[in-house]
Amino acid sequence: MANVVVVGSQWGDEGKGKIVDWLSERADIVVRFQGGHNAGHTLVIDGKVYKLSLLPSGIVRPGKLSVIGNGVVIDPWALADEIERLQSQGVAVSRDTLRIAENATLILPLHRELDGLREAAAGAGRIGTTKRGIGPAYEDKVGRRAIRVMDLQSLDSLKAKLDRILTHHNAIRRGLGEPELSSEDLYAELADVAPRILPYMDTVWSLLDRHRRQGKRILFEGAQGALLDIDHGTYPFVTSSNTVAAQAATGCGVGPQAIDYVLGITKAYTTRVGHGPFPTEQDNEIGRLLGERGKEFGTVTGRPRRCGWFDACLVRQTLKVSGIDGIALTKLDVLDGMETLDVCVGYRIDGVEMDHLPASQGAQTRVEAVYETLEGWSESTDGARSWADLPASCIKYVRRLEELIEAPVALLSTSPERDDTILVHDPFED
Repeated sequence: MANVVVVGSQWGDEGKGKIVDWLSERADIVVRFQGGHNAGHTLVIDGKVYKLSLLPSGIVRPGKLSVIGNGVVIDPWALADEIERLQSQGVAVSRDTLRIAENATLILPLHRELDGLREAAAGAGRIGTTKRGIGPAYEDKVGRRAIRVMDLQSLDSLKAKLDRILTHHNAIRRGLGEPELSSEDLYAELADVAPRILPYMDTVWSLLDRHRRQGKRILFEGAQGALLDIDHGTYPFVTSSNTVAAQAATGCGVGPQAIDYVLGITKAYTTRVGHGPFPTEQDNEIGRLLGERGKEFGTVTGRPRRCGWFDACLVRQTLKVSGIDGIALTKLDVLDGMETLDVCVGYRIDGVEMDHLPASQGAQTRVEAVYETLEGWSESTDGARSWADLPASCIKYVRRLEELIEAPVALLSTSPERDDTILVHDPFED
């Protein structure tokens, strides 16, 4: 039985939450493998809205095991609050349904504060972080001074580890003119939140290995999108982790042979939150129309998303970098009623045509999109559940995108509702 990785193929916000929730019906385990609570997934099930940031989307399905892997940075207070919020909505969250990697790094209050201080000090050079402490937490992880989930279980040794991390952070705070932090205060906060997190702690790599040997299906869920990858994204306007599919193995402790199919979630147009290059952005009436129809506001931040035409050139690039086998095309219904639709098929930089986005930040700012115009459709696709429900021009649009990105469409999503999905190819049957 196939194990499937789901990643975003654009700048995030592609609709991964709904697709992962929909696919989780076929899975036994859903694993989140990178990022933090800067990511947001909105699920709409039978008219009820669930907003998730750290918990895998499978948590809302009874009988499924959700796992937070070691590649995730966890704000324990945010996670505890998210668990309680879902429980108040009637979702069962217990050790039977949720496990957290013992070696996952914790986001501390000092990380959140440093994130905000840096963004404020950067002025025009800010990169548009969510100020949730994600980047500083990853820095401490690779700096080998992080506090991890397992440290909450060993409070006797925690104080020495806090002294070590504060030696680093208090030096930074002095340089920024901020007061130093007390290890006693931080210890008290962590000791207080520990009982809310520790019941879910587990050795995740071993847990997943056992389930794999039993033939269980595993769905690996990424956050953000491939264009926000720390190595392969539009650097420096990226997140602080690897968001491509290969991270699924590293981020939860399985080998690459555990991955059988990679599904790239791809919006039928393009959006981006925050700063950075965006070749097909429409800062005009078209962009505003896409934003209004698509309800393009960040799940976590509430910030309006920048909107533009579908960028086939960029998606083709991310599909190759992530090893994506097929895509789930989402929000197709947002394009209903548009007379024509532009699709980016290449770039022009200083008069020279290119078939990919260059890595240079300077070159990215000079990119001009080269468009192909396709026929739109007047009929509604909202809620369509089969190819027969789609207008002919809509099918032509989908088929042309497949040609341009050099990958097939495996699923089509036509509304936020779970069942408004057209299955073309089941990734679990690959």
